[in-house]
Amino acid sequence: MSARPRSRRQLLLLVIDIAVPIGLYYVLRGLGMSAYLALLIGAIVPALTTLIGFLARRTVDGLGLSMFALISLSAGVSALTSDPRFLLVRDGWLTGAWGLWFFASLFTRRPVAFAFARVLLEGRRAWDSRTRRWAPPTERSWDQLWDEEPAFRRIWRMSTVMWGAGTVVDAVLRVIMAYTLPVDEVPALGGALWPVTFVVLQVITNIYYHRAGLWRMLIAVPQPAISA
Repeated sequence: MSARPRSRRQLLLLVIDIAVPIGLYYVLRGLGMSAYLALLIGAIVPALTTLIGFLARRTVDGLGLSMFALISLSAGVSALTSDPRFLLVRDGWLTGAWGLWFFASLFTRRPVAFAFARVLLEGRRAWDSRTRRWAPPTERSWDQLWDEEPAFRRIWRMSTVMWGAGTVVDAVLRVIMAYTLPVDEVPALGGALWPVTFVVLQVITNIYYHRAGLWRMLIAVPQPAISA
């Protein structure tokens, strides 16, 4: 499977892991089940997608595995205290871990934002603001751009910082919601926060990419005409 179909499959699984537990929670609550049991049953969905992925590919998805570990930890602590809020705060722990992962990747060879964007953008047409048209991609690979363009490296390091900071803020908001709002309001609000965080970060980083000149780096440079 190529990188792009694989990224779409992972995005679909992520949507399932987020949307299905929320819908299942409110169905079970409507049937009279306690908040704790409804949250716990809904939390089984990510564990099942992880298991199905393992059986299908004989590999463990890192995201699914991390969610499974957080589910197990939060369920265990919640069972000891009989407090469903430990299950509600699970997503905050997850996004907080993502934020730390973004920051930690700054000390590796290539930051996380570079790896994520490469799958989606490398070899594709980009918008040329000078001609106001879509332009063919540069012939240089992203590896070449990384080695040859300091500005290109700076863009992806800065983008990684932005996404790391954004996911940490998201995590803090989730923890605050889990401990201050009525239990039945938190799943829906937490689900709504996912697209809000994503869209806000997308808008901010794309404005930054434009101002930093990323799109100009990703398009082919027109060759001067050769006179006869």
